[in-house]
Order: sequence, then C-alpha cells, then structure tokens
Amino acid sequence: MSTCATASQALAEPLAGTAATARTWLLIEQPGPWGKKALTQSHLDPELGQALDAAAGAHGGRVALIRRPGRHADSSSPSAPHRVFLASTVPGASWVRTTVLPGHGLAALRELDFAALEGAPVLGPDWEPYEGDPLALVCTNGKRDRCCALLGRPLAAELEASGGADVWEITHIGGHRFSPTLLVLPYGYAYGRLGAPAVKGVLDAVRDGHVVTDGCRGRSAWDRPGQAADLAVREHTGETRAHALTVRAAQEEPGSGRRSVTVLHVAGRRWRVTLAETADGPPVPASCGAVPASPVRMDVVRIEELGAGHPA
Repeated sequence: MSTCATASQALAEPLAGTAATARTWLLIEQPGPWGKKALTQSHLDPELGQALDAAAGAHGGRVALIRRPGRHADSSSPSAPHRVFLASTVPGASWVRTTVLPGHGLAALRELDFAALEGAPVLGPDWEPYEGDPLALVCTNGKRDRCCALLGRPLAAELEASGGADVWEITHIGGHRFSPTLLVLPYGYAYGRLGAPAVKGVLDAVRDGHVVTDGCRGRSAWDRPGQAADLAVREHTGETRAHALTVRAAQEEPGSGRRSVTVLHVAGRRWRVTLAETADGPPVPASCGAVPASPVRMDVVRIEELGAGHPA
C-alpha cells in the first residue's frame, strides 16, 4: 500500500520551503505513549500542554514533546525527571538552554515569557546553556502519521547507536510526507528523506557551524518564502556558514502573483530572490489517509545580486 511519503517522493515534490515556522522551540521530555495531539494526549497535563502551545504560538514559537529512542512503556511517575530544552533559531542569536524538572514541577514552564526569548533572554538560574552535541530531533509519532513511525523510528535508533549527536524522538515538526523528517538544533534547519549516513553529515556540519542544503526543508526562523530564498542563495553562492545569511520579510510583487525576498550576508552582500507560489502540481496526500491535493510550492524564478545602494 502506498504511503504519503512514497507518493511525495515518487512525484519528486520539492523540499525547500516546507519546514515548520518557529523562531523559538520549547521541547519537553515526556516518555510513554503519545496520542495524535500529543500535547493534550499523553502523560503531560493536557491543560498545561494547551496553555504552553497557546503562549508559544502567540509569539512565533512551537512546543513539542520529546523522548529517547526505544520502547516506550505506558508508565509515569510524578517525581520522574524531565529534560526540557528551550531554543532560539534566529541567525546570530541561535542558542539552546536546558533544565531538568520533576513531572509535578513542569507547571513552572507557564512562567516563560515567550515574547522576550529572542536575543539574550534572562532565564532563571536552573536554565543552563546547552553545550553538547547537536540536537537531532526525529519525528516518530505514528499516531499522527504512520510514515513517521515506519521511517522515523529506525532512523532515530540508528543515529543514537552511532553516537555523535544528542538524539531524541519528537512529536511533530510538520511534513509527514517528507519522512523521515528531523529538526537540528541550535540552528533550526529541518530535513527530510535522509538516511542515517546523510544525517551524520548534516550533524558534522552543524558541529562546525555550517549548514548542509541537500535534503534541507528550510530554517524554522523564516516563513516559507524566506526558507526557500535562504536555501536558494546558499546553493547559488556555496555559502554554508549557519549565521552568514538573514532574510527580510517577503514582499508581494503587484500584479505578478510573485514574491520577492531580500537575503543579506554578514559581509554586506545582498540578493533579491523572486519566488512564484504555485499549487498546480500533481496531487499528493499531506498525510496517510488524507485526500490527495496539490501542495503549495515555492519555485525560485530568479536570483539577483543587489549592488551597493540598490534599494532592497
């Protein structure tokens, strides 16, 4: 039986510009089973999950549950420790902080001020800078889509066994049909359709402060046009440094149905990337069991380097 992932791959659906948009991520360790809507269908207090989701979403953030790869017994202890990560994915201000809270202490996360998290946030003394291996977060929630379980869980297990990364399963990062999908922190680039050897290359690059564009869906700090423009300039110029590029909000081009995005380099170079947003490709199910529909895609029309003083 065909799955959403095999259908998408067979149609060569582009990956660029398909990552979930989130400038900040709150990741809460929650072992045990996850339901389709894991924030309210797991051992996490559903009222807390709903409150955190609303608070983060109001300020461009996302909340997800994580757990270590492996078997997930249906057991829970109120005093069991829960690892929590808080991350910003904005270029030049990408960071990860971490803490450990008991299950009955997770309510303290309600005090997070998501509006003030970008830049250099002031957090309590229990939050420490995370300085370990890159965080590899593989989507594995089979209750949401079976492709994530069938393709994601083996990937997470292989990555953990090989070492060189801090590997977690994650509830949802969008784009089931690109499974296996993963988010890599601290830079917040999402990937799809990669096997373990390719992912190891991605993680090696992140460890050195660089970005691999093969299999990349985009940086979560940007909206979909910004993600596509960022990757287009990287492929056009060969720039791989994670913090080398920033993106300005997309501008509509009147009467053309196109958008232009200005991409800026830390050395002062600038490019205008013109994108056409289309939905005229072959229909594909967004997830297993969904009715096939033509997905929205971001096609790069042209890339222009802007000279000094040229209006952006």
